[in-house]
Amino acid sequence: MTENEQLLARIATKARNTRPWGWASLPEPVDAATLARAEAALGFTLPPLLADLYLQIGDGGFGPEYGLLPLLDSAPAGEPAAVVQYLANRKSARKDPDWPWPEGVLPISHWGCAMYACVDCRSPEATVLLFEPNAGDAAHAWYVDAPSLATWLSTWLDGTGWYEETNEGMDLAPWTDFGIRTAGAQAS
Repeated sequence: MTENEQLLARIATKARNTRPWGWASLPEPVDAATLARAEAALGFTLPPLLADLYLQIGDGGFGPEYGLLPLLDSAPAGEPAAVVQYLANRKSARKDPDWPWPEGVLPISHWGCAMYACVDCRSPEATVLLFEPNAGDAAHAWYVDAPSLATWLSTWLDGTGWYEETNEGMDLAPWTDFGIRTAGAQAS
C-alpha cells in the first residue's frame, strides 16, 4: 500500500466516525463526471490527493473544524461549494484590485470569520494556505498552513494542527508567493 493509500485509509476511518460542525452525515463521494465538471468550471485540475478525497471519501463533510467544503453543491450548513467560492473570489478580485485572489488557489475549508484553508493547485505538493483577511490587507492575509495537502491532513489526523487548543500560539509563515501569483491578477 502506498503512502497516499495509507493516508486515504486513515482519513476514511476518521471521516466515518466524526462529524464536523453542521454535517449530520458523511456525504457520498462524487463521481468522475462531477469531478470533470468541477475542473472544467475551475479551468485547472485538482491535485491527485484532493481529487481522491472527493472521489473516494466524500463530497466534503470531513476534516478539521467545519470540514471540507463540498466540491460543487452547497453544504448542509449553507457554506458555498469550493468551486463556487473560488469563482466568487476571483470575480470579486476583479472588482476590488486591492484584494486579488490568486489563480489556482482553491478554498477547501472554512474556518469562520471569513478565513479559509486553501489548496494551491498549481504547486506540485499541493501546498495548503491559510487565507486570513482580518489581518488588514491582502498582502498580509496569506500564510502557509502546511507544505503539502498530505501534511495538512496528517496534522488533522494526529491532532497537531495550529487550530488545536493544545497548539495555540503556533506561528504560520507568510506565503511569500502571494505577490508573484497575483501580479496582473486583475487582468485575468
